[in-house]
Amino acid sequence: MGDGRPDTPPASAAGRLTVRDVLDLDLVAPWVPEVVAGSAHLHRAVRWLHVAEALDVGVMLSGGEMVLTTGLLLAGDERAQREYVESMQRADVAAVVLGLGRAFRTTPEPMRRAAERCGVPLIVLHRPAPFARLTEEVHARLVHGRFAALDLSDRVRSSLTALNLSGASLQQVLDEIAAHSGCPAVVVNLAQRVLASAGDKGSLNDLLRDWERVSGQVAELAGSGAVTVGPDGWIVAPLEARGRQWGRLVLFGHRGPEEFGRVLGARASEALAMHRLLGDQDRGWEDQAAESLLHDLATGTARPEQLVTRVRAAGLPVNRRIFVPLVVRPLGAAPEGRDDLPEPIEHALAEHPGVAGLVARIGTAGTAVLLSIPAGQDADAAVRKVAVRVHEELAGRGRTVVVGAGFGCRELDEVRRSFVEAVHVADAAVAGPPDAPVARLRDVRLRGLVRLLRDEPELQAFIGRELGPLLGNPALLEVLRTYLATGRNKSAAAQVHHVSRPALYRRLQSIESLLGIDLDDWEQLTSLYVALLAHEAQRAAGPGSGR
Repeated sequence: MGDGRPDTPPASAAGRLTVRDVLDLDLVAPWVPEVVAGSAHLHRAVRWLHVAEALDVGVMLSGGEMVLTTGLLLAGDERAQREYVESMQRADVAAVVLGLGRAFRTTPEPMRRAAERCGVPLIVLHRPAPFARLTEEVHARLVHGRFAALDLSDRVRSSLTALNLSGASLQQVLDEIAAHSGCPAVVVNLAQRVLASAGDKGSLNDLLRDWERVSGQVAELAGSGAVTVGPDGWIVAPLEARGRQWGRLVLFGHRGPEEFGRVLGARASEALAMHRLLGDQDRGWEDQAAESLLHDLATGTARPEQLVTRVRAAGLPVNRRIFVPLVVRPLGAAPEGRDDLPEPIEHALAEHPGVAGLVARIGTAGTAVLLSIPAGQDADAAVRKVAVRVHEELAGRGRTVVVGAGFGCRELDEVRRSFVEAVHVADAAVAGPPDAPVARLRDVRLRGLVRLLRDEPELQAFIGRELGPLLGNPALLEVLRTYLATGRNKSAAAQVHHVSRPALYRRLQSIESLLGIDLDDWEQLTSLYVALLAHEAQRAAGPGSGR
């Protein structure tokens, strides 16, 4: 596991040296190096050093070498000097280092002009240089750096694989990636919507607050299938699964060497791809991201100033908007046990371009929606239109639902209370579906109030006092429930329970005797009705209630 410290070894251990890095070595300074051509290309990577005097050395090279020569075979032949430099260009060398003193006292002009034209860095050493010492130093650094890069690769891969195999969440994997890289890490889909983020909260806030500009820079930096490292330590790695790219991992401000950044990007993208393949195939990261964000909004677990940036980065408009939470509860089981609510709800939202929304499952039975409506629109009318379309979409799939709405919020820190209201309204509406396409708190009346208070200790004690002796006798409890639901119509209640009226009378008398009440006393009857509603509310509260 990461310990919070970034894997940022010194440049000398980076496994990658540039031409400029070699020239900056203390060993080189006494030889008085001078870049006489190709100074714009000193960022080229040096893969190896090669000492050679042969004119046709270019055919023996594979690219990235820094070639060291005294030019003994080039003296007095301007054509050979030009052709030598041109062969270096074809071999894609990193640079040519010419030691002055044996063949040339000053820089040969044909070589300098050819190097400038070909874009090959040409460095001359004004004092005698033992090439063997330079070769030994650079090769030692390169080999050590490559071992360090391999070690980093193994450590990152091992820790992330262990997390994946232990069933860690996406957030845990991304936290580990951020710990290894020492900088914020963000996962986005191809539409640049933020699916998850990790790292220093202050830095993340700054990034997400200006996400529109930042995401544009990420898109420009992203390469065509390989890990890309930008000049400010921004690392962009493609995220792929089954041969198809679906998103990107972005590390912002990695302070280590570029080679280590590439290793981190590659190992991290592999781990994220594995996590996606090992995860719930029915719930993509987009669903999980929306669920996490809605959970934080509904529970108030994150500060409002953090949520604003997260909501905006998730693609939901936040400026001059009214936010209305909806909770959609199914009536009856889904066909073939499928939970297919989010997709048709998203289709319904897509038909209202002025209204944006986040959609996510809540528990095992229901879906939450956070609507973002322009402040100039009639929010109630917009909610109604969306709800009507949701009913139509689901009816076409053989589904019947109730839609509960909270109150409209102009600030995100009000959303938590509104979500609580929407949950309770939807729960109450399941027991008594309204005629309207969307239920509000005013529509569920006493039933809604009881649902709101169902977890209060006082209400639980009230249920025990009013119904106590019947709680252990489900048959009589159901008779009482039916008797009240039918408006105290004894004939109707007897038909529901398939018993004669005299048999029903005897059961009602048993209820009066057990509870010590008179069923003709309206005040006592009202207390019983409220207690029954509260008992129903408590039975409805479970793993799938969204609470």
